[in-house]
Amino acid sequence: MIRKGNWIAVVAFASALLGCSGAKAPAGPQGPPEVGVLTLATRSVGIVDELPGRTVAYRVAEVRPQVSGIVQKRLFAEGSDVRAGEQLYQIDPSSYSAALRSAEAALQRAQANREKAKLLQDRYGPLRENNLVSQQAYDDAVTGFSAAEADVAAAKAQVESARINVVYCQVLSPIAGRIGRALVTEGALVTSQQSTPLALVQQLDPIYVDITQSSVEMLKLQRALASGELQRDEKNEAEVSLTLEDGSDYGQRGKLQFAEVSVDPSTGAVVLRALFPNPRRELLPGMFVRAQLTQAMKSEALLVPQRGVTRNQRGDAVVLVVGDDNRVAERTVTTARVIGNDWLIDTGLRAGERVILDGLQKVRPGVEVRPVEVSAQQSSAGGHAAAGVAQR
Repeated sequence: MIRKGNWIAVVAFASALLGCSGAKAPAGPQGPPEVGVLTLATRSVGIVDELPGRTVAYRVAEVRPQVSGIVQKRLFAEGSDVRAGEQLYQIDPSSYSAALRSAEAALQRAQANREKAKLLQDRYGPLRENNLVSQQAYDDAVTGFSAAEADVAAAKAQVESARINVVYCQVLSPIAGRIGRALVTEGALVTSQQSTPLALVQQLDPIYVDITQSSVEMLKLQRALASGELQRDEKNEAEVSLTLEDGSDYGQRGKLQFAEVSVDPSTGAVVLRALFPNPRRELLPGMFVRAQLTQAMKSEALLVPQRGVTRNQRGDAVVLVVGDDNRVAERTVTTARVIGNDWLIDTGLRAGERVILDGLQKVRPGVEVRPVEVSAQQSSAGGHAAAGVAQR
């Protein structure tokens, strides 16, 4: 039998339990989850390839002596910029100066002999007309004058040759550019046309970048252009940008000059040459770079931000789209390459479809959603998606 005090306590406890349970209102029905979508539209984009390359000097001159002798002076600072025609070395000119004076003396002798022969010819002319000298004597005088003129011409050539050798004692820079280290020192004996250069001068502004492209990729590009899938740039002059060895962007832009006409049999690659301005001499010959160049245009391209593309269990690239009934469907797509923060889609999507970019973790195929359009700026600002796919 329950006493009165105990009964009151039981009633109070039950009331407290009922009050606590009544404090929570029953959960009402929730609406469809909200997702951010991007409506696809075609646009023209450049097909950009990233290829390895090496920098090459615009002009290279190996400075070699053209006469033999002892080097007397070095007249340049190693690593400095030199002008075309600037003197770099002085070779001892003593023997060549003496040869020049000897040639000049021989020229004077030949000129004197010519004057003598001319006087004889002029004297024999009237005498021959009056039959006072024989025809043979007159012919010998004419022939002697012609031979004397030939001797003068030969002597002039000897003088010019000797003068050139004297000039060659001053070793001049054939081009303007930056000179490297000196490969010979004062007192060294050098010979004409020796195999070892005295120094190396390279023009660095502008500078070439030799880019290597696989012949397989080149054939793919040519077939895509021939089929009309891709189009040539209207200017037909591809612009090239560079990424340096440390990963930084080279601020200047270059122009593609030409493609090699043969494939290197050892590498199976074709060389493309681009020309870059290099006013600060930031690029030096032999540097490894990565070149990005637009070789063609795709007029009706579909781009999907990378964060909207995921992988299924089979490893296929998939996207989630919102249909006309606002229900989610999964599409398997084929990705061609990365362009900026977007995937270029080959197959699986069409213009006008709504691709889910935000809220992927909240939905699955078949559920109803409330789509909210994402602007182009918001879609590109979303960063790189963790799709796990490397850039080609």
